This record gives sequence, C-alpha cells and structure tokens, in this order.
Amino acid sequence: MYKKEIIEEIRKNKSDWENGELKKTLEKYPERKEKFTTGSGKEVERLYTPLDTENLDYSKDLGFPGSYPYTRGVQPTMYRGRFWTMRQYAGFATAEESNKRYKYLLEQGQTGLSVAFDLPTQIGYDSDHPLAQGEVGKVGVAVDSLQDMEILFDGIPLDKVSTSMTINAPAAILLAMYIAVAEKQGVSSDKLRGTIQNDILKEYIARGTYIFPPAPSMRLITNIFEFCSQKVPKWNTISISGYHIREAGSTAVQEVAFTLADGIAYVEAAIKAGLEVDEFAPRLSFFFNAHNDLLEEVAKFRAARRIWARLMKERFGAKKPKSMMLRFHTQTGGSTLTAQQPDNNIIRVTIQALAAVLGGTQSLHTNSRDEALALPSEDSVRIALRTQQIIAYESGVTETIDPLAGSYYVEALTNRIEKEAMEYIEKIDQLGGAPKAIEKGYIQKEIQDSAYNYQKEVESGKRIVVGVNKFKIEEEPPKDLLKVDPAVGELQEKKLKQLRETRDNIAVDNTLASLKKAAQTDENLMPYILDCVKAYATLGEICGVLREVFGEYKANVIL
Repeated sequence: MYKKEIIEEIRKNKSDWENGELKKTLEKYPERKEKFTTGSGKEVERLYTPLDTENLDYSKDLGFPGSYPYTRGVQPTMYRGRFWTMRQYAGFATAEESNKRYKYLLEQGQTGLSVAFDLPTQIGYDSDHPLAQGEVGKVGVAVDSLQDMEILFDGIPLDKVSTSMTINAPAAILLAMYIAVAEKQGVSSDKLRGTIQNDILKEYIARGTYIFPPAPSMRLITNIFEFCSQKVPKWNTISISGYHIREAGSTAVQEVAFTLADGIAYVEAAIKAGLEVDEFAPRLSFFFNAHNDLLEEVAKFRAARRIWARLMKERFGAKKPKSMMLRFHTQTGGSTLTAQQPDNNIIRVTIQALAAVLGGTQSLHTNSRDEALALPSEDSVRIALRTQQIIAYESGVTETIDPLAGSYYVEALTNRIEKEAMEYIEKIDQLGGAPKAIEKGYIQKEIQDSAYNYQKEVESGKRIVVGVNKFKIEEEPPKDLLKVDPAVGELQEKKLKQLRETRDNIAVDNTLASLKKAAQTDENLMPYILDCVKAYATLGEICGVLREVFGEYKANVIL
C-alpha cells in the first residue's frame, strides 16, 4: 500500500508540474516545444521521475558495485580502491621513435602503454612489400620482426607495465613477439599483463584490417584463448570492440548490441573448440567509445555490463563471478574531433572522459586535440593525459562509487538501452549469430543507415557541431603538427635486408615449414608462431605461410 501511495503522489505531482510550470515555460519560450533527443537520436522526456525507472526499490534492484549483474560497476570499491589505467594510444614511424614517446608518457604519469601499429603491420605485410609503399610508419609503428619489438620496448620492464596492443588479424604473431621480448628481459609469460584487441569480427563489420576468412580467423582467436589460459594467465586475450563500430556511425544502442553479439560469437566459438566457459571468460575484455552525450554514454556502459552479466550466467552457464563481469577500456570519440578550431576538442575529450569514468571504465585513452589533422604532438598528448589526471585527482567524481546511480534519467535510459540492445541481439540470433549477420550485411547496413542519418542532421543544421556548422571563425591552420619522416620506409627496408642476411635462415625455413604443416591440422598454432618469431621470421613471412593455407578474405560490397 505504501509503494502504491508513493506512485500515485509522484504521478499527481508530475502531472501538476507538466500542466502548470511546464505550460508556462513553453508559452514563454515557444521554440522549446521541439522534441529533444540524445546524441544517438533517442527522444528524451522533459522530466524524469521514479515512475520512469519502473524501479522504486533501488537497493534491491540496482544492487551494489561489485555484485551481479554489475550495473553499478565490477569492483566493490571502484575508484576508491584505485584509479582506472591511464593510457595514451601511441605509435608512429620507427620502433626507436615510438620507444621515445612511450618513455615520455611514462615519465608524465601514464600507467599503461597502448601500441598503435602501422597499416602494413595490421594487414600482415613487411615494410618492404610493394603494398606497404607510402604507408610505413604513418598511422602507427612499423613492426616487421622480433628485432623491432625488442627496440620498441627497450628499457621498459614488461613485468612492471600493462600493455595494450591494437592488433587483430596478426594478433597471434604480435603477442608471440611480446612474449619473446619478455623472455629476453628475464620476465616469464605468467607475469605479463595487458591486452590484445584480437577482435576480427568488427574488422569485417567496420574497420577492414582483416587478412584471413572468418573460420581460420576464429581458429586463431580460440588458439590464443587456450594458449594464454595456460601460459599467460594475466593477459586479456581479446578486447571485443565497439569503438570502431561507433566510429563507423552506429548509435549508442547499436554499439552495445553489435559488440555484445560479437562477444557471444567468440564465447560460442571457444566452447565449440572444447574450452570451458569459466576457463577463458574471465580474461575477455571489451573496448567502447565515449561520445559527447554525457548521460547517454554513462547509461550505455551500465546497460552493457548488465546485459553481459545476464548473458554469461543465463545463456552460457558461467559460474565464476569474473566470467560475468564486463571489464572495458574506453577511448574518447575520434570521429567527434574537428579540424576546425581544434582546441575545442580538449573540451569534447573532457566530457567524453568524464562519461567513461562515471560509467565505470577500467582503462581510458583520451584523444589529443590535433588528431583530426595529424598524429598528436607531445604537447597535445600531454594535455590529453592531464585531462585524465585532473578528473582523477581534482574533480571529486572518484570519491564515491557510482555517483549517478538512482538518477531517474540515468536509470530510465539504462533500462531503455538494455531493452533496445537486447532486441538487436535477438534479431542477430535469428539470423544465425554475428558471423552470419555480417555475411548477410545486416549489421553493416544498420550502421550505414545510422551514419547517413547523422550526416544529414549535421548538413541540415539540425545537429550542431560547434565550429563546423555553427560558431565558425576564420582561422589559420596549425603549424606545430607532427609529421612522419617519409624516409621511414627506406630505413625499415634496410633493417629487413640486414636481418635476412644475418639471421639463421635455415632455422627460419624450418619453423615456417612446421607452422605450415600445423596450420593444415587442428593443432594450436601459438607454439609454432612463437618458434617462428624467436627465429626472427618476419611478420610478412609468417602471414604469408598462413595465407597459403587459409586464403584471404574478400569483402562483399553492401549497397
């Protein structure tokens, strides 16, 4: 009776307010009669009350941080225990240049490394391959062999840092190189902490740096799951990525839905390969975007945690709490940055970083102000790192756990994102799962439609982008942009030539032959790849052998 009376009182007060104060406001400001939407275009009510949350007993329904279904966070103390890992995604030109940047960032207080690889590395070509011409070192660091990886982490103790590597199709090879470098430092693989992205499905959906067809690609991923569960137990074996899905133009709901649908596919593939869910699930991690709509982004993160917990428990029968926890890295939205008035990007990144922190991220990269124009300069990357540090040490938002819990709007939006994301996941299940939905072009088409609608809104002026379609100024282009020396390609070619002349080529040939033979069976390929790497076989040579066995993926054009 008590709850019913409260509901009636809230309903009456809300009705009185809407008919009284709201009416007066709208009469005074008629332009405010328009409908309001979130950054993803979801209509927003003018006022939220407990009625809109369908939830008055927060202590019962929301639970506590660190408790299933983890809506409020995966750790009971969250940032009262320790801050998120502060990362800056970095890599350019040569391993020598990138090594200098990593040491600079660590000196500035960064707590984890994030490696960006150049495009040839991402698609499995050495720097001297004809297709690599003009791309070496441009959007990341060129890593052709274990020699480059040794230089990249020279003077950086790998048992003291957590390293994230944004690499997908050749992820097994780069992970093997990292393990080999650690061994040379005297660090055993069971001490290594970090993450490889290793998410090939989103490459087919949104990014395009694939090499092999889906079936052998999924085999390599599950090989990594199995190998790391035994040899590298502290390593996050996959970072299931919604970031690139959002960058391609999806809404917040689609980002959650398509990312978790990919996650379901990886879990199913691992179980099919004979792994127990609680054996590999605790080392799954996720990678999300943070855009400008602060509260929608917070709700997105909360909804994603809750959906994943329920999927793992109810669909896959996970028993370990860690198997049900959605742990995620966040990067601020690259596609939201503007070349016009680039200093405005500092404010955008601050809002996005705050959303990630309020949403309970475990790791965060903040983009730099000049990234719509070039790779970030040292000054820009320092400001981006300081943004995280100011949020951590000065804003006060880390002093209590899940500070937005119980907000009528946030809880209503969390519920709504959960409901709409589950509708997408159910649709994908009906299509046969994420790989089939990708094959049929369903996910790509949904993203393309959302991207098109967004662009139409910007061009019509319905959606304001400050400095682009409103509040424009005359300005000179920035002069202090970072430029990669075009001679990098030539330098890498010389290093490769020298490597091939000085290494034990018989050993290289033998390890590559063993890898090819194993690839034609069902064996786990990680030990064979590790042998190739240690013999100084190059990335391109290893991928070349796998191309011979697996073939290459050719994308269907979705119209």
